[in-house]
Amino acid sequence: MALSGLANKELILFGGKGGVGKTSCAIAAGIELSKASKTLIISTDPAHSISDCLEQKIGNRIQPIQGVENLSAIEIIADEAFREFKEEHDKEIKSFLDTSTNLDDEDIDILLDLSIPCIDEIMSFIKIISYIEKGMFKKYVVDTAPTGHALRLISSPKLLDQLIKVIVKMRWKYRYMISRFSGSSQQDDMDTLLLNLKKTVKKIERLLCDSARSEFIPVCIPESMAILETKRLISALNTYNVKVRQMIVNNVIESEGCSFCKEKKKSQLKYMEQIGSYYNDLNRVVIPLFPSEITGIEKLNQLRILLFANMLADEKGNRMMMANMII
Repeated sequence: MALSGLANKELILFGGKGGVGKTSCAIAAGIELSKASKTLIISTDPAHSISDCLEQKIGNRIQPIQGVENLSAIEIIADEAFREFKEEHDKEIKSFLDTSTNLDDEDIDILLDLSIPCIDEIMSFIKIISYIEKGMFKKYVVDTAPTGHALRLISSPKLLDQLIKVIVKMRWKYRYMISRFSGSSQQDDMDTLLLNLKKTVKKIERLLCDSARSEFIPVCIPESMAILETKRLISALNTYNVKVRQMIVNNVIESEGCSFCKEKKKSQLKYMEQIGSYYNDLNRVVIPLFPSEITGIEKLNQLRILLFANMLADEKGNRMMMANMII
């Protein structure tokens, strides 16, 4: 089987346990999608590995991928994104804290320097939405962090919505007091910011739950812990109305050319049966184990061909050579 149905998707997210090959699969998919559409690969993993996989320095600014037309990448640094957000909305945030709390200026500065729980995931999705709204690209492929972070990324709209509700409640008390003393109160920049954030929440929720526009693709390997974690991931995604219709099973031994390969393949067999049992309703794309790390455009293209099973005339030769290269 091969990955399918991505041609019309705007946002494609890859997730799973650490070390299962999410990054290489995400980049390989990005290379494929860039053949028809201008594509951006986004890493939300704090331990970014896109640069290593591409053998090209990416960083916190959008960079074109060398050797691939229509493909760019960025590694979102959440602390930097939050810093930029605070700088852009410094006036509104400080005004809110000044009027809705008993903090003085020094306390406010200290508070704003603190790290806020789950802010990495919230800022990452705000960034993603901002890129989509700018319309610079047609496809957005997200290399998420391992499962726990990925789920917090998916849940970030609800977290942000809850935060907005708390702030609105605090604002209501302040506005009530103002209206009691002055007889009226006027909307200000903080109200506009909260309204825009609320709109962002709704946009994220609509996008994630719209199977016509977005898709989450779990990546798994035939090992017990990876299978169980993938099972929990898919179950959690369902609770957020993010439906999974296909998955990648990576690092599968196909050869019995040596005693080690034979034993390894035998041990994987029971896990492959489990995967077939647990996910019999999903399109399962099986990727064989590569003899070396998948880094650089050439190897990523080899993975791309396997993921999408392209049998175009100019790629048949490469596919035949890969059969001899892969264990």
